[in-house]
Amino acid sequence: MIVVRGGTASPESSKLLANYFESRTDIEGYLYLGYPIIGTIEGGYQIDALLLSEQHGAIIFHIVEGAFNDQIATTITEIQDENFTKLESKLKQHKDLNNGRNLAVDLDVATFAPAWTNHSNTNPAYRILVSTDDLTDFLSSKKWTDNRTYQKLVSVIQSITTIRNKNKRGYVKNPDSRGAKLKKLEESIANLDRQQSTAVIETVDGVQRIRGLAGSGKTIVLALKVAYLHAKNPTWQIAVTFNSRALKNQLRHFITLFTIEHTNEEPDWEKIDILQAWGSPSTRGVYYDVCFKHNVEYFDFSRSKGLPNSYGKEFDVVCEKAHNEIHAFQQYYDLILIDEAQDFSPYFLRLCYGILKEPKRLVYAYDELQNLSNKQMPSPEVLFGTNEHGKPKVSLENVKGQARQDIVLNVCYRNSRPVLATAHALGFGIYRAAGLIQMFEQHQLWLDVGYGVKNGKLEDGQAVTLHRDSKSSPEFLEAHSHSDDLIVFKSFANNDDQVAYLVNEIEKNIREDELKLDDIMVIHPEPYTARKAVGLIREKLFEKGINSNLAGVTTTPDEFFKDDAIVFTQIYRAKGNEASMVYIINAQECFDGFNIAQKRNMLFTGLTRSKAWVRVVGHGANMLALQQEFEAVKQNNFELSFTYPTAEERKKLNIVNRDMNDEERRRIQKKSSLANDLIQSLMNGEIHKEDLSEEARAKLKELL
Repeated sequence: MIVVRGGTASPESSKLLANYFESRTDIEGYLYLGYPIIGTIEGGYQIDALLLSEQHGAIIFHIVEGAFNDQIATTITEIQDENFTKLESKLKQHKDLNNGRNLAVDLDVATFAPAWTNHSNTNPAYRILVSTDDLTDFLSSKKWTDNRTYQKLVSVIQSITTIRNKNKRGYVKNPDSRGAKLKKLEESIANLDRQQSTAVIETVDGVQRIRGLAGSGKTIVLALKVAYLHAKNPTWQIAVTFNSRALKNQLRHFITLFTIEHTNEEPDWEKIDILQAWGSPSTRGVYYDVCFKHNVEYFDFSRSKGLPNSYGKEFDVVCEKAHNEIHAFQQYYDLILIDEAQDFSPYFLRLCYGILKEPKRLVYAYDELQNLSNKQMPSPEVLFGTNEHGKPKVSLENVKGQARQDIVLNVCYRNSRPVLATAHALGFGIYRAAGLIQMFEQHQLWLDVGYGVKNGKLEDGQAVTLHRDSKSSPEFLEAHSHSDDLIVFKSFANNDDQVAYLVNEIEKNIREDELKLDDIMVIHPEPYTARKAVGLIREKLFEKGINSNLAGVTTTPDEFFKDDAIVFTQIYRAKGNEASMVYIINAQECFDGFNIAQKRNMLFTGLTRSKAWVRVVGHGANMLALQQEFEAVKQNNFELSFTYPTAEERKKLNIVNRDMNDEERRRIQKKSSLANDLIQSLMNGEIHKEDLSEEARAKLKELL
C-alpha cells in the first residue's frame, strides 16, 4: 500500500489512517491524504482521503479530528453524500469508467473519527469508523470483483489523462507503422508511479529536492504540484522558474490543464508567475525582478561579460553580485519551484530562497547529467549557505510518517532501456578506449537512478556490471521495435552524405511511417554554429514540401514545437522537450576535445530527448570512433561493465554530484578561470603556442 501525504485539516486522525494502511501489506493500491481536489461549479472541492485499490475500488474517507461533537455528527450524512456525488460526477465524465448509465467503479464513502467513543451508527449506508477493527470490518465488506477499469481509475485521479490524450492519432492506417506504434505507446504511459505521486502531493514547510533521470517526469510533476497547491491555497503567490525559455509555454499549458481538472476554472495568473531565470526589462525574470525590487544594479548578458571572472559563467556572477548587495530581502512569494536546477549556481537558488516568505517553501528539481555547463550540484547545506550562527540554513531528511523532503524519481517513462543505457555509457565514457570521463562520487547514486548490480561489487576499485530491469525501465518502452531500430549510429565520409541521409530519412518518416511533423526533432550540439549547420538540411526539406523551424530563430524564444513543422534546435533549447524521432547531427563534435565532460553531457541530453527512436549521425574519424564506442555498448547488451574508480582516480575525473566545500570550489574555479583566459588568448591570436615555455605548456595541460 502506497500512502501519499498531502495537506489535511485533520493531521492526527489522518496519521492514524495512514499508519493503518501502511500496516496492511495485503492491500495493493494508493491512499491519498488531502487529495484529490475536484473541480466543481463552486470551485475546488477537496477530499479528505481516498483509497484506490484493485480489491476494494474507490473509497472516500471523511476524516474527523477530535472528540465526539453533536454539530459534526448531524452533518455527516450531508458531508458523505456530497463527497460521493462530487467524485462520482468526476469519474462519470470518463467514458471508460462507465458501464451503460452506471459507474464501472465500486465507489463508497465512510467517516473515520478515531477519537470518538460515543456515537450511534444507525444507518448502515453512512458508516462511521472509530477503530482499526471498524476499518478492517468495513474493508472486508467491500470486494471489487470486476476491476478491469482500475488503471484508468488511477489515471483519472492522478489528472494525467488530459496530457496523454494530447496527440490523437486517428489518421493512422497502417497497423505496423511508426505512427501506429506511437499510438499504442502513448496509451501505455497512463499513470504516475509512486515517487511521482509523492512528489506532486507531498509538500513540506521548507525546502524539497526532487532528483530524477531525464524522462522521469520532473517537469510534469512540478506543473501538477503548482496546480494542486494553487487549488488548495488560492491566496498563495507562486513562482515557477527554469533556464530554458522553451519550457515556458509547456509549463503554462500543463498548469492550465491540471488546474481545470482540480477547480473547473482557469488558473488565477495573478497568483502564478512563470518566469525565466534571468529576465530583462521587456521579459520578466527572477533575477531582473529581484534587482528591480531591491534597487540593485541589473546586468544583461552583454554587460555581464565585463564583470571580473564572468567568462562562461555570466549568470552565476551577476546573481552572486546581486545577492551580496542585498542586505534585507523583500519576501513576496509563498512558494517557488525551480526546474533544471542543475544549470544554476548556488547564488541563484539563494536569491530564490531570500525572496520567499516563511516557512521558505522551495522545490528544486534536477538531473545532474543534463548539466551542460559543468556545474556540480552541491549538498543542500552548501547550496543555501549558513545562518548567523554558522549552521546550515537547509538540511534535508526523510522522516517516516511525514512528507518527504528528498525525492528520487528513478523510473524513466520517456527513454527505452537501450537508449538510456547508451546515454549513460557514452556520457560517462564506460566503453571509451581512453577511459572514463566522469563518475558518480557516491556509489549509491547508480542505484538511485534505477540501476541494479548484475555482477561484481559497487565499490571502489571493484569490477561491476550494472543493468536496468523492467521496473526502472518499463518493457513496453522498447517492445514496439527491435533495439537495432530504437537506436542507430551512422558515420559518413562527409557532411554532404550526412545531409542526404537525413533528408531521405525524414521524408520517409512523413510519407511512409505516419509520423507527424512535430514528432520529429533534429538536434545540433553546438549553439553557436547551429544556424549554419542546419541551413542546407532545412533548404532541401523545403524543396520536398516539408516545413521546419529553427527553435528560437524562426520561432519566438518561448516557442519550441509547431504542429505544421519539424523542429531544428541546438542542445540548450532542446532541454526539457521531447520527440518521438530524434536526430542528433554532427555528433562527432561530442566525441573528444576540450571540456569533454560537457560535450558528453550534450550527447546524453540529446539522446534522452527521444520517446521512441533516435538516430545519431556525423562524419569523420571522431564520428567513426563514437560509433565504435556505441557498438561496445550494444555488444554488452546495453549493460554497463567497468571498474569503479578509486577515490584517487576520481580526482582526475569530472566528478558528478560531489559535495564540495567552499575552499575546494574556489580552488577549482580559480584554476578553471586561468585555463579559460589562456585558451581565449590563444584562440584570439593574442599569444601563440610558440610563445609559451615548456613549463607553461605543461602547466596548461595540467589545468585542462
